[in-house]
Amino acid sequence: MPQLTDIKKFLAEEDGPTTVEYAFMLAMILGVCIVAVAYLATKTGDSFDASSGAISGAMSN
Repeated sequence: MPQLTDIKKFLAEEDGPTTVEYAFMLAMILGVCIVAVAYLATKTGDSFDASSGAISGAMSN
């Protein structure tokens, strides 16, 4: 059975919450990176589509 001092020591430790905080920050950073890449991919695709349309229009004249 755990002693009272063991329980106090466990509650005073900061390793667990620190690990959770780092994991949460990593998840947030990864989420932002994924959203940024998806947004840039969409905008790049739109840009290529617009360029393709302009080139096609210029060549048909």
